Amino acid sequence: MEQSELFVELKSLGIPVTYSHFTVTEKNPAPAPPFITFQFAYSSDMIADNQNYVDVGNYQVELYTTKKDLATEKKVQDKLKELGLPYSKLESWLDDEKMYQILYEIQLIGA
Repeated sequence: MEQSELFVELKSLGIPVTYSHFTVTEKNPAPAPPFITFQFAYSSDMIADNQNYVDVGNYQVELYTTKKDLATEKKVQDKLKELGLPYSKLESWLDDEKMYQILYEIQLIGA
């Protein structure tokens, strides 16, 4: 799966999605939560014969909500499962933002 395909699939959830961060302007305010950001974090390429043999990109899909929202978390998790993307999940309360951050770590192989 390519990064662009991941973006399309996440958008199909009906939640605002962007890569890295929303560009906020006077005419384009940040969306209200819930919203999703995703970004490349690091690579774990498979290496053989002193070459990067298989590209393995580690991505973070981050769901932001103002309250604990199990239904929205389930939508994201169901989508990742549907796409065959195993994930690990972390949760944080962002006190300055007054939001929960649910972070899903996934890998895209060959992307």
